[in-house]
Amino acid sequence: MALPLHAVLRHVLLIAGAAIMLAPFIWMISTASKPQTEVFSSELHLIPHQFALWDNLREAFAKANLLRFLINGVIVTVSIFVLQVMVALPAAYALAKLRFFGRETLFALVLFGILIPPQATAIPVFLLLHEVGLLDSYAALVLPFTISVFGIFLMRQFFKTVPDDLVDAARMDGISEFGIVWRVMLPAAIPAVTAFGIFSVVAHWNDYFWPLIVLNSEQLRTPPLAVAHFRNNEAGTSYGPLMAAAMVIIAPLVIAFLFAQRRFIEGITLTGIK
Repeated sequence: MALPLHAVLRHVLLIAGAAIMLAPFIWMISTASKPQTEVFSSELHLIPHQFALWDNLREAFAKANLLRFLINGVIVTVSIFVLQVMVALPAAYALAKLRFFGRETLFALVLFGILIPPQATAIPVFLLLHEVGLLDSYAALVLPFTISVFGIFLMRQFFKTVPDDLVDAARMDGISEFGIVWRVMLPAAIPAVTAFGIFSVVAHWNDYFWPLIVLNSEQLRTPPLAVAHFRNNEAGTSYGPLMAAAMVIIAPLVIAFLFAQRRFIEGITLTGIK
């Protein structure tokens, strides 16, 4: 059966948009797979005549401690995400299910907090970390992002979809309010937590601005700083190893999203019901 014209146009636009979004990644993989002679060749081609991906990967790992930088990225992003969930879940539960004076005002302040960019508070936070002696450490990378107003908002919207009868039943069973958060609401909010996890991990894995300010030690560098350092000090014009290093840095995010894609879409969909 023939598709309607509007359906064909919709699919054409979606395919064109996907092609535009994927073009830089396709070119990155193509460059990472080429030897140096083909990278600077005047002939434009995506598929390399001589496959050199493994050679470029070996050179990238030999010139830069990519494994250490990846471990740093995992430590920082996982630590931030765990602390954000520990703060966001109880706060969102209070805003969604508890009745108290000023609740709507507090929620309005949460929404206002979303509008404040992190660059606006960078200097005061930097000075505070300097005063307490936490610069150039994992703590400097993690502690400023412990509270996520977006995470509180996202969890609150999801908790609004959870029936009040479930919470009342847990109270009748003698479970405390904190027990309800971790034993009742958290299992129900796994899709929302997964969606928030994707946003949090991607944002802090790719963060270049804050680590550049607070870090001096090479051993603590995060993946974006590692690529920039590799470009400036090691790779130079060796674009094959440089793109291979960038591919290694991006790969964990792609793998994580592919595994969490179903939960991510489910979480985003359910948070918009109420």
